Amino acid sequence: MSIFVTGGTGFLGSYLLRHLLSEGHTNITALRRSTSNMDLIADIAQRIQWIEGDLDDPFCLAEGMAGKKWVFHIAAMVSFQQRDRYKMREVNADGTANVVNACLDLGVQKLIHVSSIAAVGRTKPNQVLNEKNIFQTSPYNTEYGISKFLGEQEVWRGIAEGLNAAIVNPSVIIGAGRWHEGTGQFFATLHKGFRFVPTGKISLVDVRDVARMLLQIAQSDISDERFIANAGELTYRDFFGAIAQEFQVKKPNWTITPLLREIAWRLASLQSMFTGKPPVVTKENFRQAALEYHFENNKSIQHLDFQYTPIEQTIAETSRVFLQSGGKTRVFE
Repeated sequence: MSIFVTGGTGFLGSYLLRHLLSEGHTNITALRRSTSNMDLIADIAQRIQWIEGDLDDPFCLAEGMAGKKWVFHIAAMVSFQQRDRYKMREVNADGTANVVNACLDLGVQKLIHVSSIAAVGRTKPNQVLNEKNIFQTSPYNTEYGISKFLGEQEVWRGIAEGLNAAIVNPSVIIGAGRWHEGTGQFFATLHKGFRFVPTGKISLVDVRDVARMLLQIAQSDISDERFIANAGELTYRDFFGAIAQEFQVKKPNWTITPLLREIAWRLASLQSMFTGKPPVVTKENFRQAALEYHFENNKSIQHLDFQYTPIEQTIAETSRVFLQSGGKTRVFE
């Protein structure tokens, strides 16, 4: 099958490319920017045909998708800084619109769009959420979540115009990769003996599971559907504690109280002003970490007969790779 992938140099995209190759797919084209870091796919890069460009370039997308049967749209911008909200909408919503338009114009057989559980929409804490939840304006939604919801709307618009497409909403994706960014920072930070822990819960899924699910949906006759990809939830105390145990360091035991949380993000913001670097924590992600939600995965289990890797297993394997890598970029082998 001829395939086009956006976001192939990123965390999830790199695992999807590996999975596609392992399943015998060879006619694969992937989009990359001129500044893209290729470290996650350095060993397989020569097996992929690359096209240089970005989501804001419809002509580049059309060139890459020409003659392709499947398109996996993974590329996205993730940020919890208010100043990035408009850029996120350009990338996650307008960029998705360009992908959808190219799919329609070129007669792509199937589009698999990677969204996020952040786009499912939250209206109150301790909420049970599934694919049927309708996104509503709420103070519990992040700017990232809003941008991904707008991106999903472009996919639904494409479906209404005749596009064969499906959406996957992963929870927080963990696994071996870059330890200086994304969820890899959890492992790098806790390895140093980080002692603070938020009060909320985090929903998690193995990066390999998401890659498997994307291909499984592409190979099926499923269309006009969305699937939450979530292995389960852990309290941050249990999540951080499990990582600390793997590293044989002290488990975090200093609870981040509401007062400490409000002080911390303000100090991080002030530090960012002086250093010019993004803040380590923001008001948005700190406040989200104090909340609890439950995202149901029944639909993926029942409709796809999908089996998730246990969270504890993913944590243990990721921690092991981190130690073996000496803190350098490394993927699961």
